[in-house]
Amino acid sequence: MSQSGVEPFWRRKRLGEMTQSEWESLCDGCGRCCLHKLRDEETNELAFTDVSCHQLDLRTGRCLDYKNRLRKVPDCTALTPELVETIDWLPPSCAYRLVAEGRDLPDWHPLRTGDPESTCRAGASVAGRVRTERSVENLEDHIVEWPVLWPRAGHHDK
Repeated sequence: MSQSGVEPFWRRKRLGEMTQSEWESLCDGCGRCCLHKLRDEETNELAFTDVSCHQLDLRTGRCLDYKNRLRKVPDCTALTPELVETIDWLPPSCAYRLVAEGRDLPDWHPLRTGDPESTCRAGASVAGRVRTERSVENLEDHIVEWPVLWPRAGHHDK
């Protein structure tokens, strides 16, 4: 329960019941979904890289033009409640994934801390850890494991 005695919206509502504002506020700004991913055609295994979309600000881990991202980056994915249920590439700490699974947000999530920088402090952000797609030739040379791991702030089982 929150201090006001009312459960926060992410505990009371399913993804499809949220307002646009609530939906957008679920994003912790980690930028992990903006990393290029590779899928093995034979095994269907997914691998993350430390290479981001060219629209990602490498310093902040945020989209440079979020409002126009779908026009500027044709293969950018606009998450929807239905899509969240079907994709397998959201990181384990992603609020959309957690809410869809009936789990709570991590303690460091900005909706819980009131601080948009809490994602970076928890080690969840890609800020300062990635390179842009325009600076690499071969994505296979940039496969990393950290995007699919829980941030260093700890695992969250709630």
